[in-house]
Amino acid sequence: MKYLFASDLHGSRTAAETVLARMEAEKADRLILLGDLLYHGPRNDLPEAYDPRAVLKLFNDMPVRPLAVRGNCDAEIDQMVLEFPIMADYALLPLANGNTAFLTHGHLFNLGQRPPYRHGDLIIHGHTHVHTVEQSDGLTYINPGSAALPKEGQPKSLMTLDWEEGLFRILAMDGRELKRYRLSEA
Repeated sequence: MKYLFASDLHGSRTAAETVLARMEAEKADRLILLGDLLYHGPRNDLPEAYDPRAVLKLFNDMPVRPLAVRGNCDAEIDQMVLEFPIMADYALLPLANGNTAFLTHGHLFNLGQRPPYRHGDLIIHGHTHVHTVEQSDGLTYINPGSAALPKEGQPKSLMTLDWEEGLFRILAMDGRELKRYRLSEA
């Protein structure tokens, strides 16, 4: 099984279409959205092809519903138009190695405000718009970056998790690998 993670689309139709195209190209079985799906937020510029209605239609029309957590730019009104839940602040993903991945947007839980964890667990979140893989005090932090509005000169990006290989890959939207992390490194 393979998962594709995307964060911080901020209403960009182009980003949503590219995420779905990468999902097909990567042969991913599930899409996990790490928040900030429809609204661009007051601190962000408008993303390319800002069209929240098209984004919600693309995700609502998916045959397998995305799994999603709430970002700081997601609101109850967004939940009224999306046909899958987005209002949870986090989700837990059990990993094959016995550890847990804590999935969240990053505005409430992050390396500075850690969730409860055990040595070897992961925290996966967006929010910063900067892709990274970092280890700190037995916790691995992975951020897929932003699919629409990357920061610090990074390319637009997303991430895959191949369960069979136990491999996370952060990818540019054109499929180039930017970083990788094996669960066996935890």
